[in-house]
Amino acid sequence: MKIHTRDFRVGEGESVDLKKRPTQIKPFCKSKGEYQTALRGHVEQLRKLQELLFASNSFSLLLIFQAMDAAGKDSAIKHVMSGVDPQGCQVFSFKHPSAEDLDHDFLWRTTLCLPERGRIGIFNRSYYEEVLIVRVHPEILKAQRIPDGPSGKEIWEGRFDSILDMEKHLHRNGTRVIKFFLHLSKEEQRKRFLNRLDTPEKNWKIDMADIKERGFWKEYMKAYEECLSATSTDEAPWYVIPADNKGDARLLISKVILETLEGLKMSHPKAGPERKKDLRLIRKMLEK
Repeated sequence: MKIHTRDFRVGEGESVDLKKRPTQIKPFCKSKGEYQTALRGHVEQLRKLQELLFASNSFSLLLIFQAMDAAGKDSAIKHVMSGVDPQGCQVFSFKHPSAEDLDHDFLWRTTLCLPERGRIGIFNRSYYEEVLIVRVHPEILKAQRIPDGPSGKEIWEGRFDSILDMEKHLHRNGTRVIKFFLHLSKEEQRKRFLNRLDTPEKNWKIDMADIKERGFWKEYMKAYEECLSATSTDEAPWYVIPADNKGDARLLISKVILETLEGLKMSHPKAGPERKKDLRLIRKMLEK
């Protein structure tokens, strides 16, 4: 099974046309058993690398997940990160901003949740909502009480600049940012919504607001295209993940994370003279 992650990466400066990006690809695995074995292998490798990330305590990893409703963000996070030590991983889901959030700039609330060195942070939705849902629903922008200034397209270009500056700053200081857009077809979303209606224990996952947002599909796709084109960089790339098949999406996401961690210069801490002296003393005390 070969997974070429570069095929799904948005190059810096690339103009994204989501109609030309697949929502489904030829399956990586020939059977469910092969898929489960492959994912377990990825999860085990990820567990070891996460342990090394924690021990080396130099880098941190920020994973950002953006998508339309029912694209599988929650289940991808659950399955891909299932083997990671909870102490080394932090997941944050960002809903509507609170009154306190609105009293600050649009990057404030997510900045508070950035991962510490040695840890993996996961944003289930993120500051990118501020150039996606806020762009599709400009009435949200009015509630943010921004002083008079740039308007129209200049607003979003300014926010793209702020995001790019922040992500460059994070990279310089050891945080690697990887961004996933789970690319779901409108037809597959319809099927998943129907499944939520047909399955009583999933009824809580759908409401009228989801259907209303579905009516803005074209506007969201345009907003995503401009966002992906403007903010994918060599240091903080976007990956457009075909999401109609959840298994393939999980394998692809986990492979990207593995490659990112493998590319870091990490090692277990080396014991200096004083530390070695302490270790000898500890051994002597235990052997008594």
